[in-house]
Amino acid sequence: MASNGPSNGGKLPFSKIDVDEQHDLMEAGKQVFDDGVDAEVDVDASSEDPFDITNTKNAPPETLRRWRQAALVLNASRRFRYTLDLKKEEEQEKRRRLIRSHAQVIRAALLFRLAGEGEIGVTVTSPTPSGDYAISVENLSSLTRDHNISALQQCNGVKGLAAMLKTNIEKGIDGDDTDLFKRRNTFGSNTYPRKKGRSFWTFLWEAWQDLTLIILIIAAVVSLALGIKTEGLQEGWYDGGSIAFAVILVIVVTAVSDYRQSLQFQNLNKEKQNIQLEVMRGGRMVKISIFDIVVGDVVPLRIGDQVPADGILISGHSLAIDESSMTGESKIVHKDQKAPFLMSGCKVADGVGTMLVTGVGLNTEWGLLMASISEDTGEETPLQVRLNGVATFIGIVGLTVAVFVLAVLLGRYFSGNTRSSEGKVEFHRGQTSISDAVDGVIKIFTIAVTIVVVAVPEGLPLAVTLTLAYSMRKMMADKALVRRLSACETMGSATTICSDKTGTLTLNQMTVVEAYVGTKKINPPGDYSQLHPMVSSLLCEGVAQNTTGNVFVPEGGGDVEVTGSPTEKAILSWTVKLGMKFDVIKSETTVLHVFPFNSEKKRGGVAVKQRDSKVHIHWKGAAEIVLASCTGYLDSNASLHSINEDKQEYFKAAIDSMAANSLRCVAIAYRSYELGKIPKDEEHLSQWALPEDELVLLGIVGIKDPCRPGVRDAVHICTSAGVKVRMVTGDNIQTAKAIALECGILDAAEDATEPNIIEGKVFRALSDKEREKVAKQITVMGRSSPNDKLLLVQALRKGGEVVAVTGDGTNDAPALHEADIGLSMGIQGTEVAKESSDIIILDDNFASVVKVVRWGRSVYANIQKFIQFQLTVNVAALVINVVAAVSSGDVPLNAVQLLWVNLIMDTLGALALATEPPTDHLMHRSPVGRREPLITNIMWRNLIIQALYQVSVLLVLNFQGNSILGLNNDTRERAMDLKNTVIFNAFVLCQIFNEFNARKPDQINVFRGVTKNHLFMGIIGVTFVLQIIIIEFLGKFTSTVRLNWKYWLACLGIAIVSWPLAAIGKLIPVPETPLSEYFRKPIQRCRSSPCA
Repeated sequence: MASNGPSNGGKLPFSKIDVDEQHDLMEAGKQVFDDGVDAEVDVDASSEDPFDITNTKNAPPETLRRWRQAALVLNASRRFRYTLDLKKEEEQEKRRRLIRSHAQVIRAALLFRLAGEGEIGVTVTSPTPSGDYAISVENLSSLTRDHNISALQQCNGVKGLAAMLKTNIEKGIDGDDTDLFKRRNTFGSNTYPRKKGRSFWTFLWEAWQDLTLIILIIAAVVSLALGIKTEGLQEGWYDGGSIAFAVILVIVVTAVSDYRQSLQFQNLNKEKQNIQLEVMRGGRMVKISIFDIVVGDVVPLRIGDQVPADGILISGHSLAIDESSMTGESKIVHKDQKAPFLMSGCKVADGVGTMLVTGVGLNTEWGLLMASISEDTGEETPLQVRLNGVATFIGIVGLTVAVFVLAVLLGRYFSGNTRSSEGKVEFHRGQTSISDAVDGVIKIFTIAVTIVVVAVPEGLPLAVTLTLAYSMRKMMADKALVRRLSACETMGSATTICSDKTGTLTLNQMTVVEAYVGTKKINPPGDYSQLHPMVSSLLCEGVAQNTTGNVFVPEGGGDVEVTGSPTEKAILSWTVKLGMKFDVIKSETTVLHVFPFNSEKKRGGVAVKQRDSKVHIHWKGAAEIVLASCTGYLDSNASLHSINEDKQEYFKAAIDSMAANSLRCVAIAYRSYELGKIPKDEEHLSQWALPEDELVLLGIVGIKDPCRPGVRDAVHICTSAGVKVRMVTGDNIQTAKAIALECGILDAAEDATEPNIIEGKVFRALSDKEREKVAKQITVMGRSSPNDKLLLVQALRKGGEVVAVTGDGTNDAPALHEADIGLSMGIQGTEVAKESSDIIILDDNFASVVKVVRWGRSVYANIQKFIQFQLTVNVAALVINVVAAVSSGDVPLNAVQLLWVNLIMDTLGALALATEPPTDHLMHRSPVGRREPLITNIMWRNLIIQALYQVSVLLVLNFQGNSILGLNNDTRERAMDLKNTVIFNAFVLCQIFNEFNARKPDQINVFRGVTKNHLFMGIIGVTFVLQIIIIEFLGKFTSTVRLNWKYWLACLGIAIVSWPLAAIGKLIPVPETPLSEYFRKPIQRCRSSPCA
């Protein structure tokens, strides 16, 4: 996004830190984003239904605005709380631009001034000491904020600055508690003040904003005033007071529920921000939280890392930084000694380096930016949008019914057809006082408004948030951190998972188990006595210098500590056994140039100068790729031989043999080079391509990475659930095949034929149409690049698949962005990959991916349970009141009773049903289709059976209740009160019993696992106890009378019938074609006809 600042990022033309080249990855990512947005626009443009959004990931603001405007909403602040605040998002983007442009203008002005001072020879002021350190926090802040190279030179460069900060640039700071305390005290901590979460009172205020509740409160106040006026304070306050109390209870319960959800989201947000990274302290690599970084820390930087604080480059090779998060421009900036300043929050796009931390927390631009914006702006999910559509439709029906009931009751009242419980006509024209008439109208109006409260399911879209909040908290325990809410539910629709091999399907615990030096197999692989010292020396030099890992030997003795990626650790550990002295090699040789390991080229290289000025160029990478560049090999006796065709075949056979045993094959090679041919100046050196021809093969190692326990079962679960697992790996095709057979991704070796198993280069060479056709058949892709993964994801999505993809590298970002669900790895994943993903798998385990699928399906299933339950209540309550109102002019369920029913079905019902844990049964279904109707035919069947039963029984009681209940001998008032109480009690108990039915819409045994869900049992218990209290003790408020045990048994009997009725109903077959399709076709025909 373009910044408001200067187009060159706030730098002067003479500054050499701009690079004209655009980085391939950024372009790929941008292209994917643009394509994604275009796709969304096309989909939504073709759909006439504003609620028909299949994917909210990267949806344009106009689409999101459209469904909001179409929704019928009574309480917008509550309904849209967890959706993206479009207005706030625009304001925050303006603020980001303002801060960026402000910083750029200041920097540009300062550079201009410094350039002028340089011309006239103005001296730079010396740093001011601060406490134990020779430089103050103010000096450091201005140095890095203004990119002041003159001030850095005044400090004698990065080494002089490190000395001022008491940092050893080789070993880092001491890192003991005293040292860390002093540094935090002097220079601050790497934290920034977060905006406080909303208080409980805010949620209480938002719950008040519901239009219907406000109307009811006003009605209650008027009713209270009229009641006290006509009947006195002692008796007259009950009607109005009970409505007010019921409304307040609804508001409080709603606010408590919403507040608990918000706390869960706050905790998840904190977890997202807590990035773990490695720093050098006391000569060893230590893993710490980003919040624990202090000024003076030495931090290694690799591709995909986030720069954790402001700092200065100590050393680096091909280091390229993506500063778009700060400058707003997607330009990659190369860093070297001429441009050494690094800004917090930026990402490492390429290369490697080491930085000295000079600014943390609010002393960085990133800290100021993060402190000034609120991070949790919400987001909508497709299910949330669809539920808003359902809620709008039900709301319109409910509103129509309420207006109809209001008109009927008012008509009957003013025409003299409404009688009181004593049988008296309530309205006589010219005789009834104005206050009595107003009181009667208010009661009628209150009933109509309460019908709206029950009919408009405000809690329906919020039930998604409730179940997502619950699921997200539980998924954390299952090692999955959800970054994007919509991914939770989309995972339930996933039809295929494209999984990495290393660390996801395997343990990521690598060891070298086979080694070839020349044509000799070293057995055991760590036996250095079988090698000539020169061969060992070259191997150790190549491994020690061509690595991003580290070997730490404790001074007092003890075990050697090896750090780095699992592959690096395995090879480093192997060379330690061969006698490698890591620190000695590092000190005796100088690195001239580095080609960092690249997942496209599958290899990395380094040019090393020895003390005698000899230059060795070392390469390490995928065995067959490095082998192809070799023209000779050293045998174990240090004799040089050329690689002829026979030897080439021998080495290829050795590689294939190791690969067939599931080993990752890595080759190590080198060549000599003339020092004079290497560019002297840094600018040309940084662009120099390391020679990769005429290499001499030193060795080939086979690294074992065992399959994770349980991964075969997890793959089987996915397959039986209709989710195809595909392996996409950069490893050798033979290694990929062996692991796929071991994991159960391939059933038998006979399946391992093209295109079932394919190489990345073959797939990428196909045309778009061919790729789309072949993609569906691919099970294993070997030697794939990140771009191949992206092409596969695109081809699968075009074919109608819902794709989940795992990734850990920076170059995986476009594929993670493009997929329906991007899953990054928490341990091996880079920060760039994590930011592009929707869910972070914290333990890098494929079994955790399968758990995410279970939870995704659970979210969808729970919402459907809640819809079935709520619609049953809606239909029954509306029909009972409408029929009674039209026929008798009175309603059996009054305002307070309906508010209690609303509380049961809305907040408490959502809590009970939306928090059901996932069951194995969910994984025996097919994935949920993107456009599958929310209310399935099974749900319609269950809903209609229960609603018909409840309506029939309660209407029979309403019209024939006196004779059925034996009340003919009672007074009219007593009989009416008792009958209405029985109807109300039976109705509520029916909902409590029906809640059990809603748990398992498609299973006869609805009680399986019910005792394990303590929250469900607790809510059922609390609802039942409260119902007893309402009937037996709160009659004055709810207009009910006490019931004896016979009536209680009758109510329980009516309610309990719903269980066997539900079981019998589930034996009725339903058509496969969704019910909505039968209505959609005539509507579409009508729309397309000329008369439409």
